[in-house]
Amino acid sequence: MKAAVWYGAKDIRVEDRDVPTVSSNQVKIKVAWTGICGSDLHEYSVGPITIPANGPDPLTGKQAPLTMGHEFSGVVEEVGSEVSGFKPGDKVVVNPLIISGNHKDPLIDMYKGFGFVGLNSDGGFADLVVVDEKNVIKLPEDLSLEYAALIEPTAVAVQGIKESGLKFGETVAVFGAGPIGLLTIIAAKAAGAKEIFAFDLSETRLQKAKEVGATHAVNSGQQNPVEYIRSIYPDGVDRTFEVAGVAPTFNQAIAVTRARGVVTVVSIFEKPVEFSPMQLTVTGVHLVSTLAYEPDVFETTVKLIASGQIDPSPVITDHIELEDIVNKGFEALMKDKSQAKILVKLSGEK
Repeated sequence: MKAAVWYGAKDIRVEDRDVPTVSSNQVKIKVAWTGICGSDLHEYSVGPITIPANGPDPLTGKQAPLTMGHEFSGVVEEVGSEVSGFKPGDKVVVNPLIISGNHKDPLIDMYKGFGFVGLNSDGGFADLVVVDEKNVIKLPEDLSLEYAALIEPTAVAVQGIKESGLKFGETVAVFGAGPIGLLTIIAAKAAGAKEIFAFDLSETRLQKAKEVGATHAVNSGQQNPVEYIRSIYPDGVDRTFEVAGVAPTFNQAIAVTRARGVVTVVSIFEKPVEFSPMQLTVTGVHLVSTLAYEPDVFETTVKLIASGQIDPSPVITDHIELEDIVNKGFEALMKDKSQAKILVKLSGEK
């Protein structure tokens, strides 16, 4: 089978790999669509970050080179002898989060060691993938497999909204209008945000932010975000989401948030940032962070998308073949800021 395999930074190879075998508690999936995530892009550009490159992963036992891809959907092809919840032909999505199971609360357990299918074990940039039954979720028959590939990143946004404590009728600022930023805007709108401010340097992304629900889309290279928001809301906005992962936006996110408001850090930072804790002490702003999603949030996201309460499809900007994943996928995302979510076609089943 064909697979996109990570060997190192700027070294992803599409090559032939053996078809994985299924153990008693596992499910083999014929992959339909897989999204390229910001986490994948970080691994491609400066990795390894999460990928186990220097020894076996403590949770999975796997080590690079390994097949990437953790935002994927497909159809069950084979199940292990002890699998009872799935059968060949079922449409499914994979919750790629891998945790130890040592703590009864999964939200706490993930902070005691975590990984992802497609980063810490072989994932969905392949014709076929084998995962544990516990990571597989059956999809409603009428939910498109193409859109189901967006469930994982949408769940990240939904978890971020939950962590922020956003209430109906509150105001929101989102720093970074990449895929997760756009999905955060969509989720905030669905959660009842009154006004949503989007900040980015790309006019194309800002236009997309407007399309998905931002009431204000501001180029932060041309207008100071703090001055802009304070001119409309002198006390600041209620909830702010840092989804850019750089020092300027981190500090601006704090500065635009009202006293006792909440800044939620959703992004991955490639470098440390410097800030003064007094920015929090003298303002009363609360700083929280989020990683991935709880299992029930992931399953809730399936239902939100299936019901139409959340529509993540506008973030899709391209569909590519697996053979083109480097040039038309990773390189395109690094160089072309008009790109948001690129889906890689495997079987292409809808």
